[in-house]
Amino acid sequence: MSKDAKKVHSGKKAGYMLKDIDERYSRLSKGQKKLADFVVNNYDKAVFMTAAKLGDIVGVSESTVVRFATALGFEGYPDFQKELKEVVRNKLNSIQRMEVTSDRIGESGILESVLNSDIDTIKRTLVDIDVQAFNEAVETIATARKIYVVGLRSCAPLATFLGFYLNLICESVAVIHYNSSSEVFEQLMRVNDQDVVIGISYPRYSMRTLKALEFASSRQAKVITLTDSIHSPINLYSSCNLIAKSDMASIVDSLVAPLSVINAIIVSLFIRDQEKVINTLEDLELIWDEYEVYNRDALNPISHDMNANGVSEDE
Repeated sequence: MSKDAKKVHSGKKAGYMLKDIDERYSRLSKGQKKLADFVVNNYDKAVFMTAAKLGDIVGVSESTVVRFATALGFEGYPDFQKELKEVVRNKLNSIQRMEVTSDRIGESGILESVLNSDIDTIKRTLVDIDVQAFNEAVETIATARKIYVVGLRSCAPLATFLGFYLNLICESVAVIHYNSSSEVFEQLMRVNDQDVVIGISYPRYSMRTLKALEFASSRQAKVITLTDSIHSPINLYSSCNLIAKSDMASIVDSLVAPLSVINAIIVSLFIRDQEKVINTLEDLELIWDEYEVYNRDALNPISHDMNANGVSEDE
């Protein structure tokens, strides 16, 4: 394949794929046109098919499927399937996702399928993540005047988890909450070039998170993003991108990989300022004990002197 052909999809958003098929349709062979028709109308089903299975469904050979992928500018069928997966994740609504889940997993083997998918997602993240970007993110967070964490809707638990542990290490941390259209910007009102804003967003991407990062960037704040792809819209405003894969295993996206990256950030910050963190934790342990934040006993055992109704036998 020519260098130009290999560049066709380089740096493109997955949403262009279906448009590319339409634009190249007239130049495809008869068999490839059959494949194009099937993919455009059934991309939610085609995305999980092997080349052999797709060819069998459409009525063409496996080699025709591979040539179809290269005709669209991909190096092979795996690259074609990978980008098709991005199309599915960004275009399907919740109802369509549920239908895809049923077709893909069925009613049996759900636990095994989902856990194996999560394992694979973490492995792919480990292979692809930019270690230099990770180290840069840790250093930026550690030296910021104030840290803002923005993760809305399904990403809110990730933001809350990260914010909880950052508060144990850093002087000033704010987790941005969303209750009204203006409240996000009110919470970011004083952000400036000494601050860092960490944005977390996964498909279907939150427009409010995107706008929050746009606002932070306009105030010259440093922006770190944690998302699923270099094509994610929130990367438009970031200087440091952390890519943690996500797989559409069900109606919800798997967020185990970004959680693992968050864990790594927290551990790195702990080790970087180990003495400071230890002193903080020692103080917190004293406070927690004094104010009984944590119950030392998992259960309060019933006294041997009490009957089943909680009344002393001596009464």
